[in-house]
Amino acid sequence: MRAGPATPPPTGFGPWTPVTAASRASTPDAIVRNFGGRYSSELGIDLDAGDAEVERWFLAATLFGTRIPARTAERTFDQLVRAGIRRISDARTREWADLVQLLDAGGYARYDFRTATRLQELAGVIDTRYAGEVATIGRHAAEPSELTGLLDALPGWGPVTVGLFLRELRGIWPGARIPLDPKASSMAAHLGWLTGQSTDGLVVVSRIATEAGLDARDLESGLVRLALAHRRVGDCPGGARCIPLGNGS
Repeated sequence: MRAGPATPPPTGFGPWTPVTAASRASTPDAIVRNFGGRYSSELGIDLDAGDAEVERWFLAATLFGTRIPARTAERTFDQLVRAGIRRISDARTREWADLVQLLDAGGYARYDFRTATRLQELAGVIDTRYAGEVATIGRHAAEPSELTGLLDALPGWGPVTVGLFLRELRGIWPGARIPLDPKASSMAAHLGWLTGQSTDGLVVVSRIATEAGLDARDLESGLVRLALAHRRVGDCPGGARCIPLGNGS
């Protein structure tokens, strides 16, 4: 069956140029190489290694969920780890003022008081509801709707933080079967990857990642980062001429 016409990107990205076979083959690797993949990997967290690493990622995702640059969240996570706070439950054993000082050192000065309070409240909830083990949530919530609901109900967590946290846990937590991130989906369309026959962006991006020898989680995160890079660009032709990828004419 002949494939239908390629789906153009969302409005706001300017004229669209279909992707070529050659650029499609090289683009996934370029995205991850130039923009980065999973945030957890950049922090030295190996989510495939077990529950202890998931605990670390939960703490990091809590920091990433604030409206603050990713690099600031990464520095702050490093400050907490250096101070012996490696999981959210550790925040409950520290004085609030100590947390504020650590957050300030990482660059969270604008959100230090609020975030210190949120970390302690979150630690209390995890200790009370889940015996201090974040992994308990993933073991007992096998359905995506139940899992996202439990996470969304946590203090300071919302759809953005939940999505960030779970997209890197695909294949690890049974309930982490969430749709492709909306930003990643818009970029996949922008690059010409989603055709009229494509109904599931996650399936398409996963297949392209496999063909490129990449982990699908890295490519999805790379697409999200590419979307953020478009904030610094006016109109982008998309497709093989995507400007942030260095392909603009």
